Amino acid sequence: MKILFVLTSHSELGNTGEKTGFWIEEFASPYYYLVDKGVEVTLASPEGGQPPIDPTSDKPENQTESTIRFKADAALQEKLSKTHKLAEVSSDDYDAVFYPGGHGPLWDLAESVDSAKLIESFYYTNKPVSFVCHAPAALKHVKSTNGEPLVKGKKVTGFTNTEEALVKLTDVVPFLVEDMLKENGGIYSKAGDFEPYALEDGLLITGQNPASSEKVAEMLLAKLQK
Repeated sequence: MKILFVLTSHSELGNTGEKTGFWIEEFASPYYYLVDKGVEVTLASPEGGQPPIDPTSDKPENQTESTIRFKADAALQEKLSKTHKLAEVSSDDYDAVFYPGGHGPLWDLAESVDSAKLIESFYYTNKPVSFVCHAPAALKHVKSTNGEPLVKGKKVTGFTNTEEALVKLTDVVPFLVEDMLKENGGIYSKAGDFEPYALEDGLLITGQNPASSEKVAEMLLAKLQK
């Protein structure tokens, strides 16, 4: 079984002068959950090479078993430094796609034509597409075959407006994930702030926040094993 992970290449947190990128927990936890089950995971990003790590996700209070394992995993760090360019990967080579979050995707993956085409190509060929936290931002311009937003009429979740307010980035981000999903016609729901919550609607799997990342991977693998 082969799954493609798509990470952000965006490192600037708006005009704050601070850095962003992908959230370590949202990458490491699903990655290890899947590879430990024998899944082959390939990594890609818009620019290829080393994707930026959100420095906030590297703080002591945000460490988990998976992030600690990642820190000691030289082989995975090497693999991460050499992600494939997004424009050069094809859904034909994989069984599913997974997008880790972090704030970076709000800027690049949300507006990436290559990313939107890739998600559509997975979905149109009956392959699962999965996202966690801010990564549902990548669904912003993804369309169904009828030209309407892919999320329209589908059960979805993602980083909440209240969670964004709690991390004090409401006025920094280009848009709010919850608002965008609702505006695109998604049937949005959520659990409490920073509580694990994930939804599956057909081939579309979404998770609310970092605490939901492994749950999304579990649902994705279960979907593939049906």
